[in-house]
Amino acid sequence: MATAERTHPARFGLLLTILIATYLFSAFTSGRWIEATQVAFFVVTALLALRGSPVRGRGADLAMAAVVPVSVIALLVGLESGDQVILGVVSIWGSVLLLASIVLIVYRVMSLTSVTVQSIYGAVSAYLLIGFMFAAFYGAINHLGGDHFFTHSQPTDTRTLQYFSFTTLTTLGYGDFTAASDGGRAVAVLEALMGQVFLATLVARLVSAYGRPPRSADPARSDTES
Repeated sequence: MATAERTHPARFGLLLTILIATYLFSAFTSGRWIEATQVAFFVVTALLALRGSPVRGRGADLAMAAVVPVSVIALLVGLESGDQVILGVVSIWGSVLLLASIVLIVYRVMSLTSVTVQSIYGAVSAYLLIGFMFAAFYGAINHLGGDHFFTHSQPTDTRTLQYFSFTTLTTLGYGDFTAASDGGRAVAVLEALMGQVFLATLVARLVSAYGRPPRSADPARSDTES
């Protein structure tokens, strides 16, 4: 594992910067093309996560080669048709890309022998990706459900879905936006639980271990293993 770290060092600062820029971009702009732009950002995120992961071989190369064309086709078809079902499928594809990115990043962070600033960046990036992933899933519910996602027919777009997702993830629960359907509320509960478990396990563990010597250099660990 140490060899893998030297060959493919973890670099999550750029990824975190892209995610923050993506959120700010969608928060201050509007329009149907915003969804397409976001999926493009998600493709870049998935490629960065795959490139920075220790996963190598023919399977990884095929995955990187397939992600871009599939995403381009999905975006072009979705924007051209404007059909709600197709847009829902595009949102599902975006959520799948984000889920894969989260798995790769968490696997990479957990495989590191020591906790560094890059480890913290990786964990925060994964946390933000959870919010984006659920926002994309809410978008799919909105497109495929045939009715308003929020109660009182409140506007449903990328900005409001991400706002709802991140306030749910952090359990702030302002209450100004509420899912109308039982399915939407159930998914919101799952997101809140995932956000709390993620913070209480991975992030808290990394912060507490920050600055400690690498696991391989830990005398107590070495004595136990011997």
